[in-house]
Amino acid sequence: MTKHIERQIASLKERILRVGTLVEEAISKSITALINRDVALAQRVMASDEEIDRMEVEVEEECLKILALYQPVAADLRLVVAVLKINNDLERMGDLAKNIAKRVAQLAAGKAYELPPEIRVMAMQAQDMVKQCLDAVVNGDPTLARQVREEDDAVDAARQKIQRRVMQGIKDDPDNVESLLRINSVSKHIERIADMATNIAEDVVYMVEGDIVRHRATD
Repeated sequence: MTKHIERQIASLKERILRVGTLVEEAISKSITALINRDVALAQRVMASDEEIDRMEVEVEEECLKILALYQPVAADLRLVVAVLKINNDLERMGDLAKNIAKRVAQLAAGKAYELPPEIRVMAMQAQDMVKQCLDAVVNGDPTLARQVREEDDAVDAARQKIQRRVMQGIKDDPDNVESLLRINSVSKHIERIADMATNIAEDVVYMVEGDIVRHRATD
């Protein structure tokens, strides 16, 4: 029984990391498409979401099978529960990458737009958080996970700056409202990606230490 569950747990870790890799790639490509006005790349991101959805279902089914067949306890149980939650957040990240890609296609079809400089910084910060939270999953690193939680405030601050810039832009250039609102929507999606990375980081802390830090202020 012990060897069987060890094999299942190892397989589960491999599956969730494959999902994470696909999601990280989708986010990176959606941001690249945004910056370069690359509609073809944006369309590839949208198409890749089906694969992420399929793998998310497979991981969930594997988690439920392990719970039903092996009734894991202690660290193994925490890992399976954490993977269930991480899996869900990764799928939502994939949806957010797809939403950014949709906005790229809409923006490219309209009036030429200039991205607020904050959005590039914000996107880089969010992508770093995604990479770090996945590294924390791979290595079972609660210290790195806690660092990810602390970085979320910088993304939130950038989002607020973009909102203010968009509102001012609407006043100054009302003919460009649609593009500005789409840029604002992109910034919201990026902020949500950072939120999902924070959720995953919190799940890593729970997985390794059994400590629920959700809704708790960072140190």
